[in-house]
Amino acid sequence: MEKLLGIPALASEHGKDVDRLIIYIHYLMIALFVGWIAYFGYVLFRFHRSRNPKADYLGVRSHASNYIEAAVAIVEIVLLIFLAVPFWARAVSMPKPENSTQVQIVAQQFFWNLRYAGKDGKFGRQEMRFVSDSNPFGVDPSDENGKDDAVSVDEMHVVVNKPVLAYISSKDVIHSFKVIAMRVTQDAIPGMRIPIHFTPTKVGKYQINCAQLCGNGHASMSKGMLVVQTQEEFDAWVAEHAGKSTSLE
Repeated sequence: MEKLLGIPALASEHGKDVDRLIIYIHYLMIALFVGWIAYFGYVLFRFHRSRNPKADYLGVRSHASNYIEAAVAIVEIVLLIFLAVPFWARAVSMPKPENSTQVQIVAQQFFWNLRYAGKDGKFGRQEMRFVSDSNPFGVDPSDENGKDDAVSVDEMHVVVNKPVLAYISSKDVIHSFKVIAMRVTQDAIPGMRIPIHFTPTKVGKYQINCAQLCGNGHASMSKGMLVVQTQEEFDAWVAEHAGKSTSLE
């Protein structure tokens, strides 16, 4: 069914629930489409002028349509209660930061700024007065906790089979962080830091898109990449980029 619906490749744990909900809703829509087309054809045949030359003003006497509508409502309730609500509950249940790959994401026209806690697992202190072109996160250069933090531009590094806890914001206008393979989308809004989480299940590179029109260079934000790698590869990458939390150069 995934191939029939053209669903993109999946590389996250919770994405199975997303795809399952999409598929079941499509099953319902197909059933409704076929059913109503069949009913429409029946009505055209059953109530054709040649079979009913005189109008009947009493209307429909059968309750079949009511039963069908009730059945459709029951299916929708089942999808809501047993699929959508449990999935939503899992989606809002955040993993523990200490057990996750923590990443701060600041979108701006027209690229993605990404920041990672260093070996100590703590982000350096941030203040608005330190925000600049070379320090989009506003990291306090005097804070020891930020000395081993790392940054990257348009390339997000995470660990396979480990929860990712990302905090998303924007430096200028509203953007939208979207990774199709991970089945995650979240608006990046100035003045807000919104957490999202997902667990990547396949090593590889996946495109990051901006799902919100953010200016003339909007298409440029699709050059962002999510790199899923092993823990050893991730640790080596962070160590290589440690100490660059206040400069993107």
